[in-house]
Amino acid sequence: MATPLMVVLVCVEVTDVISAVDSIPAIFAVTLDPFIIYTSNVFAIMGLRSLYFVLGGMMGMFHYLKLGLGGVLSFIGVKMLLGHTEWKIDTLAALGVVAAILAASIVASLVHARRAKVHLAAPPAKANLPTADAHTE
Repeated sequence: MATPLMVVLVCVEVTDVISAVDSIPAIFAVTLDPFIIYTSNVFAIMGLRSLYFVLGGMMGMFHYLKLGLGGVLSFIGVKMLLGHTEWKIDTLAALGVVAAILAASIVASLVHARRAKVHLAAPPAKANLPTADAHTE
């Protein structure tokens, strides 16, 4: 007998498989070794769910992480498009760009959080409001 929990489980597993199939072209942009392609997809399926929860928890802590991840995905897409042209991006250079984008988004998020904390901790400015004594004079 199927319960709503079974429907959720099937949806999660189908999402894992779709993500693994989606990552196959990305791994072909890096290597053509079948062993590396197979093992990377197996590990992607095993670690995908836990990574989702880690990133979901970090989204609240790091304000600009979503923009950084969007930049990384865009860069990887461009790298894949240029993979078979004369403007092919070297793997080591691509890794450096990905690390730089993520580091920049994390640093920007920490600076944003620190500024927000300073603004919240600062005492409110006193307004020059008339007091009751000013009206009695």
